[in-house]
Amino acid sequence: MNRTVGIAITVITSLCCGCMAIMSCIFGGMIAGGVPFNQDLNGVQSVQTYPPMIGFSLICVSVILIIIPIAVGFFTLRKKPAEAVSPVAQSYDGPIPPAS
Repeated sequence: MNRTVGIAITVITSLCCGCMAIMSCIFGGMIAGGVPFNQDLNGVQSVQTYPPMIGFSLICVSVILIIIPIAVGFFTLRKKPAEAVSPVAQSYDGPIPPAS
């Protein structure tokens, strides 16, 4: 894979997953902290609180979304090791024996 393509893929996944991770972390922290959310349905005000477990789950999802671009960057931008060729194979010019 071309290095430029790897950088482009890493940047795209960082932007997509990064935005979702930030929002998930913010709302997860608010829900886990017990912040009430105001809702207005047809002129009727209601205050809604969610269970803290939903907030903790969103924080875990945000951690996973942060790990994805790091893994993509690692696997696409790492330098692949060169295949080692043994000295015997380099100097052998005879016919290849049949597989048995």
